[in-house]
Amino acid sequence: MRTVWTMGFVAAAALSFCFPDFIVFRFTQAVIWSIALVGLVILCGVSGQFSFAQAGFFGIGGYAAAILAAHTPLSLYWALALAPLMGYAAGYGLGRVTAGHSLWTQALVSYAFAIAFPQLLRWRLIEQWTGGVQGLYLDFPRPPGGFLSDDRWAFLIALALLGIGLLLAANVLQSRSGRAMRAARDHDLAAAAQGVRVVQVRATASGLAGAYVALAGCLSAFQFGFVGPTSYNFALAVQMLFGLVIGGMQSLPGAILGGLFLQFFPDVTAGLGKGFSALLYAVLLILAMVAMPNGVAGALGRLAGRLRRQ
Repeated sequence: MRTVWTMGFVAAAALSFCFPDFIVFRFTQAVIWSIALVGLVILCGVSGQFSFAQAGFFGIGGYAAAILAAHTPLSLYWALALAPLMGYAAGYGLGRVTAGHSLWTQALVSYAFAIAFPQLLRWRLIEQWTGGVQGLYLDFPRPPGGFLSDDRWAFLIALALLGIGLLLAANVLQSRSGRAMRAARDHDLAAAAQGVRVVQVRATASGLAGAYVALAGCLSAFQFGFVGPTSYNFALAVQMLFGLVIGGMQSLPGAILGGLFLQFFPDVTAGLGKGFSALLYAVLLILAMVAMPNGVAGALGRLAGRLRRQ
């Protein structure tokens, strides 16, 4: 399977040279969504937690890149290492606070984090670093040698990071840590009786999710060249949850399907006009969640199983 996945990623990289830059730009955004959803698969699907904090983690990654570009002489590529570290720290800290509580408490605390984060960026004591309400601008790091366009180089970076992220996530989920996350999800008291440190395991899952989402936010800041408080609102957190549910909460391939859905499905409804497009979007989401409780990835898996049995 790893050989198949490798061939798929190589094929995707090669196909990027066959499309114009504006198409490549859109697929780059789909890959960025997918990276963020890999983190949510670990947090929500595997460890069984609930969160609205992903908008804040996304913003942490974006501002890590923007502050690095605006206030330090370091190369912007350092943000690709700084953003996941900051995201992991924020996610782990939030996980330590919420991991021992119910899903309702997790939802409320993460909601408070998502609401407070944009306000924090406007705080007078730190607005000299964050740009306050005006935000910060940054230039995309130049491709090596100048042989590639910015959009194609951004796609190749995002695709490579998605491949590495999927490999790391698959290894984590197949390890003792992954089994401990599932045990804590299925029955926390039974897991604790078996020696699983439930709070520690859940906090680690929250930290990993924060790292993935912050990395996605960093790449998004690269792509759009701007970060601002209004970009990381509560609607962004809900949008990611929609992509997670549609793709498949417990499936890493579902994260890719969810990323493609978030990027391209709004185009399907956009032609119906502003009012009808929003209504159709909501209706189709509800129908998809009812008809495919395990997401598109789960539905495809069941279909493949039936075909094999026939």
